[in-house]
Amino acid sequence: MSDRLIVRGGRRLEGTVRVAGNKNAAGPALAAALLTSEPVRLGNVPRIGDIEVFTQLVRGLGAEVEREDTAALRVSAAALASGTVDPRLGRQIRMSLLLAGPLLARLGHAELPPPGGDVIGRRRIDTHILALEALGARVEVGRDGYRLTAPRLRGAAILLDEMSVTATENVLLAAVLAEGRSVISNAASEPHVQDLCALLTLMGARIGGAGTNRLVVDGVERLGGAEFTLGPDYLEVGSFIGLAAVTGSHLRIADCRPAEHGMTRIMFNRLGVDWRVEGDDIVVPGDQALEVVNDHDNAVAKIDDAPWPGFPADLISIATVMATQSRGSVLIHEKLFESRLFFVDRLISMGARIVLCDPHRAVVIGPSRLYGQNLVSPDIRAGMALLIAALCAEGESVIDNVNQIDRGYERIEERLQALGADVRRG
Repeated sequence: MSDRLIVRGGRRLEGTVRVAGNKNAAGPALAAALLTSEPVRLGNVPRIGDIEVFTQLVRGLGAEVEREDTAALRVSAAALASGTVDPRLGRQIRMSLLLAGPLLARLGHAELPPPGGDVIGRRRIDTHILALEALGARVEVGRDGYRLTAPRLRGAAILLDEMSVTATENVLLAAVLAEGRSVISNAASEPHVQDLCALLTLMGARIGGAGTNRLVVDGVERLGGAEFTLGPDYLEVGSFIGLAAVTGSHLRIADCRPAEHGMTRIMFNRLGVDWRVEGDDIVVPGDQALEVVNDHDNAVAKIDDAPWPGFPADLISIATVMATQSRGSVLIHEKLFESRLFFVDRLISMGARIVLCDPHRAVVIGPSRLYGQNLVSPDIRAGMALLIAALCAEGESVIDNVNQIDRGYERIEERLQALGADVRRG
């Protein structure tokens, strides 16, 4: 598959798009399947780069993974034998960290390389280590990775030092088979964390407080098999809303759990973007007059991220592109990662008026007419943001390193073509 997209922008799009399953739910669900010797069937699993790599990692540990159809996986970890995560593959994705919890719970030991993933700033793993140590694990840290051992995990009161999604998931995966009760405070509560709680509960785990920041886990002796369908990727939903807004397009986003987009609606409203809900669909009207809504004291409006149910950090890049097409000035404040906003130099080269104040803040003055450019995708979300910018720009853009987009968005050019976009691999 080519790692380049050729885009001719300026077209109105129209139609219905169905979002893929939540990438950030698929990895934890595959990890959860390692906790039992019985089969686990997962539906609505996206066929994207990160999940393909994670599937290979799971197979390398001795589990069997079969794709039953285009969106369903059947996992059997009855023969789980190895606690050593392939270092080459593990360094490619951040979610390789999620194997620590189930391997400790099932085998009593795990060896993992330093995780990979998007280069968007320092992404500490201290929260994972501290939480697993609280359950009784011994963690040795070396230049080549991490060696964890725990003959027996025991429940504990755990206060996470940050509201980390993957750390919450990792300690959940370990605590469900630990002896006694674990209380996880300052836990993340994103939709994919809720999906993981639902799957583990179907497998026989005892978890209270799902969807809140305090999880109570009573360990059980064993878990069984289950069938579970992953929810839609709410970040992909936000991406398609942004695409519709900047191209003036009328789009229906089908079966997308509209209730999960409350804060996204609040933030996008500040850029003049709205939508209506029809059943389980979001309908974005075409030709919206994008205009920044200042604060009531006429202060500059702000788009900022926060842990769930706050505005997702992964939609900051999309919101930045939207702001270039909205009349007025807006402050983009990315609080979590200090390198995510560095992609704005590509937008500036396309004609956007953006002042990068520091690694966390940028002021966007819109609207700006964007022009096609040769671009490079730096990470999943910035790559999708640049693709959206190219689709609303005049002329042709060539986006290299598009495998970064493929890591998080399934068959993106085919789905865009179905909406009328002029985009192809080349």
